[in-house]
Amino acid sequence: MKTTIRCSWARCITAFLLLCLAGNVFAQDLEPRRWTHMPNGLNVVSLALGYGEGDNYFDPVLQLRDVEMQHVSTGFVYVRTLNFFGRSARIDAIVPYTSARWEGLLEGQPASTRRRGFGDPRFRLSVLLYGGPSMTPKEFSETPRSNTVVGAALGIKVPWGEYYDDRLINLGENRLVIKPQVGVTHTRSNWTYELTGSLFWYDDNDNFWNGSHLENDLLYAIQGHVIYTFRPGLWASLSTAYGTGWDTTVNEVESDLEIDKWITALSVGIPINRQQGLKLSWVRSRTQNDTGSDMDSINVGWSYIF
Repeated sequence: MKTTIRCSWARCITAFLLLCLAGNVFAQDLEPRRWTHMPNGLNVVSLALGYGEGDNYFDPVLQLRDVEMQHVSTGFVYVRTLNFFGRSARIDAIVPYTSARWEGLLEGQPASTRRRGFGDPRFRLSVLLYGGPSMTPKEFSETPRSNTVVGAALGIKVPWGEYYDDRLINLGENRLVIKPQVGVTHTRSNWTYELTGSLFWYDDNDNFWNGSHLENDLLYAIQGHVIYTFRPGLWASLSTAYGTGWDTTVNEVESDLEIDKWITALSVGIPINRQQGLKLSWVRSRTQNDTGSDMDSINVGWSYIF
């Protein structure tokens, strides 16, 4: 009987995690034109604002029903392009801030909770291994670009976001997340086709909810983009992504729940002038499990290049 109770408890925690942490793990990673070849020495700063809402589906044992979630997210992004041993490379830094609210029925009674604060910042180094030699801005403007580009990247999410070990829902994860990636882009006329594979490795959280120990398996994700460029700076893309894995173990009790999620997105890039631009996107995520979340979000980003 004791084992049954522990397993049910671990399953409940996993159901929470599927909704509150893993739902955005690779949704935030859905990014078209990530392998675009750019000249060295560019700096890009961006401000982003997003609003999302959707339905959460909890394990029935939690007695949570009709749960809806809304969030407003902002983020600061800095990108620097550089020469990496003769190849074109870039460094990305992202600092997110989120205000989120969950509202529904707990044991048949109305209940709600809210979180507001900084999430874990993310950093990424990406290098174009094929078709993206390092170029100065002058060389870049005078040299024809390769139709096919192959790149690799290593991302890391550091545990600096808001975290409290007495709360099950947190904006930070209190652990490192390391994300290697490989991608390929092929351009034909105005059309660009992009494919990226990602692997998410999670450090253990030794200070999880009420002193528990949390482990996660690897999360595997793949995403594809079809991009049409009308003119420099003006483009549109249709994107899709799928993620699976991330099975959870709490205090050495393994759960049988894991991520199984599809994401689709539409994005548009609009130039303001030679140095500024806007990016608008709509993102739709749908769980393939009985537990999880279905979310829709709208995002607006402003970028300045210097």
